[in-house]
Amino acid sequence: MDGVASFGKMLVAVGLVIVIFGGVILLLSRLTGGRGLPGDIVIRRDHVTIYFPIITSILISLVLTLIFWLLAAFRR
Repeated sequence: MDGVASFGKMLVAVGLVIVIFGGVILLLSRLTGGRGLPGDIVIRRDHVTIYFPIITSILISLVLTLIFWLLAAFRR
């Protein structure tokens, strides 16, 4: 396959991943009211809020792993 065509297909795949990832973030923010997922740690003090998105990070990691695994499987 031509190098330019291969690069074009990769750009399309990356664009689709970004669109899907953005949709998932928008959906999760609507479902949780912008508070994050259950299991995320939020510490609120007088004038400081510290947010540790542990469950959100795990979920994003799993989704990206699945997407890249599928891209690698279809590339063969």
